[in-house]
Amino acid sequence: MQDHFLNQDDRKSQQAENGDPEGLRPEAEEAAGERMPSVEQLLRQAELQAQEHHDAWLRAKAETENIRRRAQVDVANAHKYGVESFADALLPVKDSLEAALAAQNNTVESLRSGVDLTLRQLKAVFDKFNLNEIDPTGQKFDPHRHQAMSMVESEQEPNTVVQVLQKGYVLHDRVVRPALVTVARPKQ
Repeated sequence: MQDHFLNQDDRKSQQAENGDPEGLRPEAEEAAGERMPSVEQLLRQAELQAQEHHDAWLRAKAETENIRRRAQVDVANAHKYGVESFADALLPVKDSLEAALAAQNNTVESLRSGVDLTLRQLKAVFDKFNLNEIDPTGQKFDPHRHQAMSMVESEQEPNTVVQVLQKGYVLHDRVVRPALVTVARPKQ
């Protein structure tokens, strides 16, 4: 009966004194409960972390999409305005041609010197942008840089360029227009 009047804490300590290990279990569970979060708390923490990771992923995805769009705009502008400096360099050539046409009392000599000056301006623009002529007279025929229009009997070695019908052009190392040529035929 005495046990009936003891409060819960007294009962636990009496059970511990009597060697009853079960008397320690609720206290141990309470102490463990204070140290270890509950399943609900762990779940809530995991949900918050998942939400943070999802938000970070969405921000990274949006940033990647923005970078992709900016790159597309940059590429489109490079294609659209890539020849701007070339066009700017050609404007004086056009101005010279217009001035020659606008002149009233031109002699053949003044027209010739004007056209020569304009051609030098054009060559300077080509040099500035590394647009070079292909003039293969006397060289071996190269199908990557030349286009054979005909073959003729010649004293030169076979497959040698005898005549250039139209100059070709290369931009840096890329052929813009192959040279149209006449090639020496093998001797028979």
